[in-house]
Amino acid sequence: MKPQYWFRWLTMQGILRLTMRRYARSGDPFALLLGGAERPADPFALIDRLRAEGRVARTPLARFTADHELGRIILRDNRFGKVPPGNAANWIARLSAATARRFPLPANPIEPPSMLVLDPPEHTRMRRPVTSAFTPRAIARLRERVEGVTAELLDTLPADGSIDLVTAYAAQVPSAIITDILGFAQRDRAMFLEWGDRIAPLLDLGLDWRRFRLGFAAQDRMDAYLDAHLDRLRREPGEDILSSLVTAGDLDDRELKATAGLLMAAGFETTVNLIGNCVVRLLRNPDQLARLRAEPDLWPNAIEESLRLDAPVQSTARLALEPLELGGHRLRANRLVLVHLAGANRDPAVFPDPHRFDVARENAKDHLSFSSGVHVCLGASLARMEAVHAVRALFERFPDLCLTGEPTRRDTYTLHGFERLPVRLGRPAETPVS
Repeated sequence: MKPQYWFRWLTMQGILRLTMRRYARSGDPFALLLGGAERPADPFALIDRLRAEGRVARTPLARFTADHELGRIILRDNRFGKVPPGNAANWIARLSAATARRFPLPANPIEPPSMLVLDPPEHTRMRRPVTSAFTPRAIARLRERVEGVTAELLDTLPADGSIDLVTAYAAQVPSAIITDILGFAQRDRAMFLEWGDRIAPLLDLGLDWRRFRLGFAAQDRMDAYLDAHLDRLRREPGEDILSSLVTAGDLDDRELKATAGLLMAAGFETTVNLIGNCVVRLLRNPDQLARLRAEPDLWPNAIEESLRLDAPVQSTARLALEPLELGGHRLRANRLVLVHLAGANRDPAVFPDPHRFDVARENAKDHLSFSSGVHVCLGASLARMEAVHAVRALFERFPDLCLTGEPTRRDTYTLHGFERLPVRLGRPAETPVS
């Protein structure tokens, strides 16, 4: 690990970590929600405490909302953004920006030029060239590949065996597809999965030094890999989205690597968490699984309900770019507002009996799990298609699938999914003779 990374951690995460730990010791619900060891397995009691303070709650770090209507407004209103408005930036933002210039990190999803943290027009410039890979026509072309990958994986699972479903199945489907989209070699998938495991926690606030160090050590290795890969594409471009970006020449190398890293993370993390979360929900709600078997047309809606109840990305943040009013609260410019997507998805004003899993819920698709506005998830349609096919095919192939132990949640705040999911497959269903 490069020595200067320690200073980056201190200014990006260390000070915040110490502050949040102090508030967590006093029982502050927001600090407990973000805190590592103190974070409860089920965060929704804390979210309900914050919701009880009003549509916008004051916290030590930011304003907080789990209100569905306000969340949607914030995500769509151009008075909110990702980038501090010029000289109005607070001292933490100024310190972070100064150290970023002095001690640059490798291109990554959490800093510019990643489109995740840019506002228009720069966000538009970075996003527009990528959209062609995720149009309805492009997703339709990928359907056959998803079906083929899923069938191959199901064929390799041990009949009547016990496996970790995350490693053996849920992670494999999206990693194969995003590898194709970006033109990477399929033999490198295991390496990407290892890197992704270490890089994913970097999305959290108040990260400890060890996980920060491991995350950027992996990011350094990915950076070197992408340098070599971009050189290959310049010599021998393919038909993948990254080849088209290289050929167009509109993005420099750092922008290309930031885009590739973000697409890898977004194309994988959302879907692997969605598949695992949905499988567990169905296994713990056998009445809902039985309904899907009786009414298979409900499978797409079941995926939406899983997205609503177990958002793969729990929250996002925006800055007020000018003084404004929000839910009866006056916000000054540069005030940070955290939109808890998972909390908004359980807003009782929008979703009756919000903690109940109902595969036939009429408004399940009104969730905010893929965000909204200019930062709406590019790969939302792909994630939906992958999950519908992967989860349905799994239960159809192995109708006696069951848990053999308690699933282990990932120790992250932002990304919500399972690290391990022990199951017994049971005997596979007989393939009908055509």
